[in-house]
Amino acid sequence: MTTASTTSVDPARPVPPDQDDGIGGVLGPRHRALTLGIVSVVLLLAFEATAVNTAMPVAARQLHGLGLYAFAFSGYFTSTLFAMVLSGEWCDRRGPMVPLFAGIGIFAVGLVVAGTAAGMWIFVGGRAIQGLGGGLVIVALYVVVGRAFPERLRPAVFAAFSSAWVLPSIIGPVVSGAVTQHLGWRWVFLSVPVLVVLPLAVMGPALRRSERAQAAAAPQPGPRGALDRRRIGLAAMAAFGAGLLQYAGQRLDLIGLLPAFAGVGLLVPAVVRLLPAGTLRASRGLPTLILLRGVAAGAFFAAEAFIPLMMVTQRHLSPTLAGLTLTSGGLSWALGSWLQGRPAAERHREGLIRLGFLLTAVAIAGAALVLVPAAPTWTAAVAWAVGGIGMGMSIASISVLMMKLSPPEAAGANSASLQMSDALGNVLLVGLAGVLFSALGGGAVAAAAAGASGSGARGAFAVIFLVMTVVSLLGAFLAGRVRPRT
Repeated sequence: MTTASTTSVDPARPVPPDQDDGIGGVLGPRHRALTLGIVSVVLLLAFEATAVNTAMPVAARQLHGLGLYAFAFSGYFTSTLFAMVLSGEWCDRRGPMVPLFAGIGIFAVGLVVAGTAAGMWIFVGGRAIQGLGGGLVIVALYVVVGRAFPERLRPAVFAAFSSAWVLPSIIGPVVSGAVTQHLGWRWVFLSVPVLVVLPLAVMGPALRRSERAQAAAAPQPGPRGALDRRRIGLAAMAAFGAGLLQYAGQRLDLIGLLPAFAGVGLLVPAVVRLLPAGTLRASRGLPTLILLRGVAAGAFFAAEAFIPLMMVTQRHLSPTLAGLTLTSGGLSWALGSWLQGRPAAERHREGLIRLGFLLTAVAIAGAALVLVPAAPTWTAAVAWAVGGIGMGMSIASISVLMMKLSPPEAAGANSASLQMSDALGNVLLVGLAGVLFSALGGGAVAAAAAGASGSGARGAFAVIFLVMTVVSLLGAFLAGRVRPRT
């Protein structure tokens, strides 16, 4: 005769957040609704990202803003620097539900602003509003995972994060490309807010039940008062400093030195105080994990941002086909994340992170081969499939180790640090790619699109991919420092 605990399940029964109740997996009776809600939120972010990558070359050209092409990407990540710290403070003191749903709403507003923009700077502003919403959302999701799922299920949850990118990666470029060609790029942005309804409907009831259960079983020991204004002020400094650096990078003249120095003066002190001590020195353990998240995301997405533009201008592909080049990366990212989620992988976290960085370096270098006329156009898609596996392994493994090294009362702050490093890596490396693109002949893109050779732009693309390959190799070198000293 079996006990009641093995024959029946009460999903509302409170369970401490770090206690493994042994009931099923992420789709078991206790966690199913919350898992589906999390996946629906990631689906929203993933579809927007894949759609924007496809539509961006056309949008920038029609708004006469090719010179601000990189800014449209890095502007998103600049605003997330502020939003992520705010979300971490908010989650640690009040729980993740309010910042999560507020972020989803702000994200939708940013899409509307970008979709109705009359000029490139307004478009960049819409992207920045999206970043505010996205920063609130992603940190809140990590806190939900840390508080609501036992440790044994967290690798599977992070694998589900990656799996949620599969469908958008397949249909996102096709739908976005077709909409861009037949209805206009604006509808790519204006149609996505409809998807907000799904996360709100699925996530709300499940998260409320989880929060009540957490509060009843293990009340949070952290302070419940006002948010830490000092940290929020430092986050604002970091975001403003990053914005000044990007503006200086777009000018490329002596006047641009003034905002450049001001940006460094604001950004560096703020980042040193916001991230765990020793992050910039790659101290062992959590600081290196935080640093590697920024290195991985920055190198991969800086290269990815320029792949559709490269395929449109150098190989004269349609926006749809150019966007489909990135589909393989989304699919294989889910595979890499699934591999790290296997039970046997737990003993090899350090090796998985190093292997992930090496595969990413190979992918970025392989994508650059498209610049050689003799190379087939599908070379970039094959290379990006390799990179997706590497990113799935490394990003998910970094997240799992971060949660393992974080006490419950610091889960929000450490999740915010991890995501802030992600955003900072994107801001700096995508911004650097934009500077290189402009300085090394990116202006030839317009001529290339009109049928000229575009050799200047070809050299600019090559340098961008070379730099990001070197950055990925640096990450592989630092991967040996992710485990704390015993």
